[in-house]
Amino acid sequence: MVLPDTMRAVVLTGHGGLDKLEYRDNLAVPDPALGEVLIEVAACGMNNTDINTRIGWYSKSVTGATGEALAGPDEDGSWGGGLTFPRVQGADPAGRIVAVGAGVALDRIGERVLVDAWVRDPGGDLAKAGYLGSERDGGYAEYVAVPAANAHRLNTELSDVELASFPCSYATAEHMLERAGVRSGQWVLVSGASGGVGGALIQLAKRRGARVAAITSAGKMAAVEAIGADVVLDRGDSRLDIAVLDATGGVDVFADVVGGDWFAPLLEVIRRGGHYTTAGAVGGPIVPLDLRTLYLNDLTLHGATVLPPEVFANLIKYIEGGEIKPIVAGTFPLIELRRAQEAFAAGDRVGSFVIEIQ
Repeated sequence: MVLPDTMRAVVLTGHGGLDKLEYRDNLAVPDPALGEVLIEVAACGMNNTDINTRIGWYSKSVTGATGEALAGPDEDGSWGGGLTFPRVQGADPAGRIVAVGAGVALDRIGERVLVDAWVRDPGGDLAKAGYLGSERDGGYAEYVAVPAANAHRLNTELSDVELASFPCSYATAEHMLERAGVRSGQWVLVSGASGGVGGALIQLAKRRGARVAAITSAGKMAAVEAIGADVVLDRGDSRLDIAVLDATGGVDVFADVVGGDWFAPLLEVIRRGGHYTTAGAVGGPIVPLDLRTLYLNDLTLHGATVLPPEVFANLIKYIEGGEIKPIVAGTFPLIELRRAQEAFAAGDRVGSFVIEIQ
């Protein structure tokens, strides 16, 4: 296969508004380095990380909900601290390997792959981990180069768009559940249940045999129930914590991606010896914590970000086995990435948006 010298991509030029996303048709096609593969991207999923990185929400100077941007560029506006501009975002590319770097077997060319976005330090230092679309260029482009170990071959009849809806959301959700040790028969409370991670948490917790109580807006309750939640609760209920207790008698695990005002009341519904696990704070990152709730109830709190490689490998098995299903809220062409991010931020969806590249 003869590869072109240039490609189409959307480049993030700095922290700020949608004007910081620039569509270009003359970006150089990356050369796969030692131990890397080059993927022709067919589709790439969209995540909160894309929005948060663009607006600089990860800066410690931002204390509000997702969507509140920095007043200006800030060097700590990325979660890993290694973001430089320009940067191609997109953590969830799905496509085929079209070239390999030195040290990678030629027979990998042609493989259909899904990408684990975490580029890990060989020595296991979590502080040195990088993320696709943040510390290195990602999948909002016709081609992306990634370490060969991060490109997972899979056998499935699912479309590229469907595949691209999985990686970040479902790997994050599985990591959260793994950290909390979710097992059959437990009650799991899921916040933000209509989003990509929330829908994944429901499916993956049910896969483990757990029962799920899901929190979402009134207009999305039927859709969330269809995903598989045993109980669906209205986030607008002024007695939400009481509603959770009435429905479950108390939960074993609270899988939270919202934070915000309901953090403290909902922490109280976790049974003694239970777990709180989080990988997001779309409702606001600064929350009150009564330490008496933590120690008197013998709770364990887990942050879940850099997932172990086996979590993603297991996700591939679940996809191939048909144990989890994609939830695609809509698709956009690459040239309309600004409009896609605007629609994503509006929140009027159930599931994930996917950018079609080819």
